[in-house]
Amino acid sequence: MSFDIIIQMVLMALAAVIIYTFIGFIPGTDETSVLMPITLVIILSGFEPIVVLTFFIAAIVTLNLTNAIPTALVGLPGGVMSSPMMESSLLLKEEGKSALVIKKMAVGSLIGVLISMPLALVLASLLAPFGPTLTKFAPMLLFLGAIFLSLISKYKLLSLISIVPLAILFMALRHLYWGLGVVPEGVNITTSFFLGITIGPLLISLLDLLNKDKRAQVLTTEKKVISIPSDSSLAKTLNPFKIVSKDEMKKASIGAFLSSFLFVLSPVGLTILFGETLNNKIKDPIKKAESTITTMSAVAQATYLAGIIIPIVAIGIPLSPSSIGPGGALYNAPPVYTLENNIHHLLSGWQFPLAIFVGGLIAVALTYFIINRYASKMTKLVLTKIPHEAILGLFISFIFLLAYMDAGLINIFGVVLIGIVCGTLNKKGVNYGIQFMTLYAAPFIMTLLVK
Repeated sequence: MSFDIIIQMVLMALAAVIIYTFIGFIPGTDETSVLMPITLVIILSGFEPIVVLTFFIAAIVTLNLTNAIPTALVGLPGGVMSSPMMESSLLLKEEGKSALVIKKMAVGSLIGVLISMPLALVLASLLAPFGPTLTKFAPMLLFLGAIFLSLISKYKLLSLISIVPLAILFMALRHLYWGLGVVPEGVNITTSFFLGITIGPLLISLLDLLNKDKRAQVLTTEKKVISIPSDSSLAKTLNPFKIVSKDEMKKASIGAFLSSFLFVLSPVGLTILFGETLNNKIKDPIKKAESTITTMSAVAQATYLAGIIIPIVAIGIPLSPSSIGPGGALYNAPPVYTLENNIHHLLSGWQFPLAIFVGGLIAVALTYFIINRYASKMTKLVLTKIPHEAILGLFISFIFLLAYMDAGLINIFGVVLIGIVCGTLNKKGVNYGIQFMTLYAAPFIMTLLVK
């Protein structure tokens, strides 16, 4: 490998940190909608696979931490992964401990990255010999995964019922495109369908504004006042052992370790599960909230990284919510990558850990420093200078562009249809993980129905 490639890897890791530091501070930006389009642009621009993987790992690490900062400072969830931290963050914000929350989030994120990256690579090496078998049974595993996620979700029956109708919708659109000759028969439209699922809740919210009764309910004449703690309240130390207690570090480490083994499950579900389970015996509500924040930050990083690293290193087929959603372009980005010839097939054994460690370590080192020192200033800059609507509009336009590139004008309306259906189900309680897994398992589900 040439020195130029090493330079590109470092520069792309730095670019990911810069881009997703600012995006992460914007409340309400879904992980898939901001990770997948930019990753797809990087891939289609012709960068080497090792550079693409370096960028993506750095982007995940950066976004998972910075997304949590609006939650701590202003009580607004940065993304889906930060929503489990809302309750504890708001409690500590009322106690005037937003600065401390930020530091604990940063330490938890650091723990999650340092534990999950080597552990995920070890697990991937253990699973690699079973790669062909797992690939063969991947559609069935994804179908079973959708069922399992439904059973552990809050709205079990609704989630279970939604699986088959969603599979029919996805396959119906594919067969429509084949029948009309929009795409060659057998070519599955997947990327833009992913993004249709992702923008679903946002699309439903926007369409609600076209209903005058719904619009009247959200009209306001007052500006929302948001107070941001000053940087002067932040302690100078960067030493993680002085920021969190031994008990908090222990629980965060256990959560990160265990969640890495459960990479096929929902990252949000695992974050809630371990964050609450490992800290439910703490009586003091303030100490409990502090420990929960640290644990959840570690688990959020660990489960996301493991969900990306293990399938792509060991199998080459997306088998986790994070690899199906945000990481989808790493597996299937025609004409550069296909499910039969993606990053898994294009990189050699030693290139995987190199890309993962370069991207992960650069990102966690920089974001740990930036978040500890400049979180308040950056939050103020983003909230006052960057319109939320502009960012959302940019990514919706990206998605429509990619839909057009996938299958022309008709696919833009197909993606809107998917967005409306999936967005409605999402608001009713059917989470992203179930919908993403159903999309990939749709052909298998159809074979079960027509037998």
